[in-house]
Amino acid sequence: MMRRSLLIAALFLFGSFAIAQNKTKNLIVVTLDGLRWQEVFRGGDSVLVNMKEYNSDRKGLTQRFIRESPADRRKILMPFFWSTVVQKGQIYGNRDLGNKAEVANTFKFSYPGYSELFTGFPDPRVNSNDKVANPNTNVLEYINKQKGFEGKVIAFTSWDVFPSILNDKRSGFVVNSGLMDLKVPGMSDRLKLLNELQHQAPGFVSEEMRLDAITYQFGKQYMIDKKPRVLYLGFDETDDLAHQGNYKAYLQQANKTDAMLADLWKYLQSDPFYKDQTTLVITCDHGRGTIPLDTWRSHGEKIDGAEQVWFAVMGPDIPAKGEVKTQSTIYHKQLAQTFSELLGLDFRSAAGHEVGTAITLK
Repeated sequence: MMRRSLLIAALFLFGSFAIAQNKTKNLIVVTLDGLRWQEVFRGGDSVLVNMKEYNSDRKGLTQRFIRESPADRRKILMPFFWSTVVQKGQIYGNRDLGNKAEVANTFKFSYPGYSELFTGFPDPRVNSNDKVANPNTNVLEYINKQKGFEGKVIAFTSWDVFPSILNDKRSGFVVNSGLMDLKVPGMSDRLKLLNELQHQAPGFVSEEMRLDAITYQFGKQYMIDKKPRVLYLGFDETDDLAHQGNYKAYLQQANKTDAMLADLWKYLQSDPFYKDQTTLVITCDHGRGTIPLDTWRSHGEKIDGAEQVWFAVMGPDIPAKGEVKTQSTIYHKQLAQTFSELLGLDFRSAAGHEVGTAITLK
């Protein structure tokens, strides 16, 4: 009996020690809505660039984004991704190498995709983009209730459906989306200015959609002012531009978002609160079609390839494996538990529903 008690105590101390050694104290999650793995890993598609119905500036776009090899094309499109992230972190989803990342839900569009990402399982009841409160506990609300994280979790998103996806009325953390004014105590003049600016900027798709650049500035300024420990940034424009069939603007926005990620990482490494204590995760909510060719504009249950996604991560606890080349498949339902384990927490034990196992990153 005494030996058993000593063994249990030793295991407890070992577990506590392991969590204490975790260098990740903060987590930043960024999603690029509907950005295909094809552009992430191959760069600009020369076929789509040369089709007049999708690009009005063949010469200009060719000069800017088209190079001979996929490696050169992807680096010119997303230079931060294919310099800093690939050198310091891990990138999953290059199907040309047999490394696959997929959504497990069968609907293959935004609300079900984000719900799977944050709740850890593909709930068949979550089957539309309607503003219906998500019945499932998400990992961000779980983290927000843990000691040391209370009031230190926040989300800024361009799409106005996220208060429903993350069920802000139940979850208890701020979900600032669409053109909602940010209302938190002690707001800086810059945050107040962003509240004004978002209403004065031209509507991108609808009057309810916020520009990704403004969403980013909200998130960055909030980090500077308030030092949240968990931040979610949900960008939207890559998906909207693809639906419009505007391949030129789609590539340009992917490139601009990569520049925002570079600026974000530069800030994280300059602030002692975040430097060497923060893990950055970058992913998407769904893929897009490829065959027939015009299905690149679409996604959904009937679109082959819309289940194909990608995932990248870097931080103090992440071995620098670069582009992962193992022939395997990971699923978005695994990311919620992955997020919690990065912070030394266990979402699966408290979610109250099925949650996918964490991805093995080490």
